[in-house]
Amino acid sequence: MFTGIIEENGELISIVKTQTGRKITIQCEKVLEGTQLGDSIAVNGVCITVTDLKATSFSGDVMAVTLEKSNLGQLRPKDSVHLERALTLEKRLGGHMVSGHIDGVSTVLKVERARGQVLVTGEIPSGLEGYLIPQGSLALDGVSLTIARLGEKTFTVSLIPETLERSHFKDLRPGDSMNLECDLVGKYVERLLLTRDKKDVSFYERCGF
Repeated sequence: MFTGIIEENGELISIVKTQTGRKITIQCEKVLEGTQLGDSIAVNGVCITVTDLKATSFSGDVMAVTLEKSNLGQLRPKDSVHLERALTLEKRLGGHMVSGHIDGVSTVLKVERARGQVLVTGEIPSGLEGYLIPQGSLALDGVSLTIARLGEKTFTVSLIPETLERSHFKDLRPGDSMNLECDLVGKYVERLLLTRDKKDVSFYERCGF
């Protein structure tokens, strides 16, 4: 579990094809502090298990299904990636609860710069329209953001100078892709409603529903 507050911008060293997907190696510093083999690090919002650890880099495997649902397969050596270590119980939750499981890839449609902020409009991936709400939370490339405007097929987020400084979003252009993770609450509510009628009514009565 993550917070969507980026700790560091790492640099992709290599991305190598494997039998199950890709192995990525990322150069970084801060997120390696206290990290051990088997720990989780979010890479552009995708939860990656550390399988190899060196003084200035770590490696992890990206499965085929993750490549299909995220933009990690589009990465090239020297690309910048957002990095965040997994949440601990002692850490402040400055963003929102982010699972590191990508729901889809959004395409940047428009980037507007005005009054010290940047407004980014993205396309909502098909099937995810119902999971976004005005002023609700979402994660883009692992960054916790609030929806400023919401259309039928688009959303707009406002990037403040601090976010631009700490992320690679300052280089966003129309046509770029962003990993999108919807807020967890909507997905749990939908699942409950879909399965409720299929289960024993007495179960829900016992649980007070």
